[in-house]
Order: sequence, then C-alpha cells, then structure tokens
Amino acid sequence: MTRSYPATIAHAAENELVVKKSRFIARIEPVSSPEEADAVIAGIRKRFWDARHNCSAMITGLLGDQARSSDDGEPSGTAGIPMLEVLRRRDLTDVVAVVTRYFGGVKLGAGGLVRAYSSAVSEALDAAALVRREALTGVTIEVPHAEAGRYDNLLREWTAHHGALFGDTRYAASAAFELWVPDGELDRLRDDVAAASGGALVPVVGAERIVDVPAS
Repeated sequence: MTRSYPATIAHAAENELVVKKSRFIARIEPVSSPEEADAVIAGIRKRFWDARHNCSAMITGLLGDQARSSDDGEPSGTAGIPMLEVLRRRDLTDVVAVVTRYFGGVKLGAGGLVRAYSSAVSEALDAAALVRREALTGVTIEVPHAEAGRYDNLLREWTAHHGALFGDTRYAASAAFELWVPDGELDRLRDDVAAASGGALVPVVGAERIVDVPAS
C-alpha cells in the first residue's frame, strides 16, 4: 500500500473577512520548519503592530507531526486551536496561518470567534495553490543528442499521463533525462521506452524520495 503524505501550499495567500465591524486578516504561508514559521509570525506582528490580536497556528514536518497554536489574548480555545483544526482538516503540513484582528467594538462571543477565525483561514486556503507530496523514484534515460528533441516530447507526454514528473535534463556526451515516477509505473516506463527505441534505450532506476507535485 502506498503511503500518503500531507500536502502543503505553493505560495502565500491572504484573505480579509469582516464580522460585525471586526476585521480578520488571514495570511497563510508555506514554511519548512517551526523556526521559519516563527519568523513569519514575527513579521506579521511587525506589519500589523497596531492590531489587537495576531493569532497563529502552524503544522510542520513531513508527516505533520509538529503543531502549535496561539490565541494571542483572545479567550482560550477561540482562535489558535480552531485555526489549527482547519489546517488539519485540509491535511496540510509545512504551513503557518496568522489571523490579525482589528476589533470593531462588537463582542462576538466564543462561538462567533471560533467561526470567524476558522472562516478566515478556510477562505485564505481556498485561494492557495496546493502541492501534493508523493514518494517517487528517480529514473535517468540517456539519449543521443540527435534524438533529444523527440524524446523530450515523448517523455514529457508520458509523465503527464502516468502521475510522474519531468525533472532536469543534463547534456554531456549524451542527453540525460531525469524523471520521477510512481513505483507502480516503472515497468510501464521500461516497456514504453523499449518500444519507442526498438530496445536501444534502458531506463536507469535510482533512489526513491518525497517529491512535491503541483495539485491539478
């Protein structure tokens, strides 16, 4: 059985929500460590220095095994934890969410705060591009320079239809194409390359690693 990994986001996303005159500004950013997440939070606190609250939630680690949240002065459990739960429900990791609140003079109550902070994060995530993470195997295919153009097109087309990624191409004595391929598609790749080359080309299979794959 193939192991699944939490996704992350490709780029930062921001969204503003107004609830009973309070402004909730959500900022979501991809991060690679708790320290990087802390730096993002510090930067937003500096940017919105005059706001009453800058609540945060983060999940990091390949399996999403590190998590932290802060209510930043809101009633306990009404901001950070609900924000964190949104990230968990979306099955995300290596991401930090900060929601800045400018108080509008009307109290929202515990339930209202939970809904506002959750919604702010959810709507920001709706605008974010997701990146899946998969265990893929590196494969190198060396091709004579004279045929590099043909195989470039053929292999790009192949990866697009087999859940694979087209990696870097290195040019030396020959053109070496790098592909990242699901384990279950390796035999198909060998067969298709053999068919296309009349048996002249043999893919060289390398190591498996976790690869970021843009979500369709």
